[in-house]
Amino acid sequence: MAGWCILTIRKGRHCAFELHAHLVFSTKYRGKVFNDKHLKTLENIFRHVCNEFEVELIEFNGETDHIHLLIHYPPKVQLSKLVNSLKGVSSRKMKLHHPELVKPAYLKNALWARSYFAGSCGGASIDVLKTYIENQARPD
Repeated sequence: MAGWCILTIRKGRHCAFELHAHLVFSTKYRGKVFNDKHLKTLENIFRHVCNEFEVELIEFNGETDHIHLLIHYPPKVQLSKLVNSLKGVSSRKMKLHHPELVKPAYLKNALWARSYFAGSCGGASIDVLKTYIENQARPD
């Protein structure tokens, strides 16, 4: 994860942004199904989906029953739609690339649990931003 703290402000046609999110997906029933080979395939799938959304996948890692993503995304991207695509595409492609996962992981034909974690991160702390906004030169 070295280097992700060096943040760059990205620019769109009408905005400048620095939006980061930490996403966590768990396997259905927290099944311990992933090994290193599976995680490498997942990372490639996630990178491809992120590229389609113009999202930068900064960091990826996981364990046997869940994965973590650190992303840098533009304001036009709805995180819920990105998550839906990441989970849906990866579930379908993992079945194709790793058929050994079908039986243990796909109870009810699902790799991922329905829920996920999304946390905003990066930039200044809430306290610093609050103080900055409070100290603006408000006109009389």
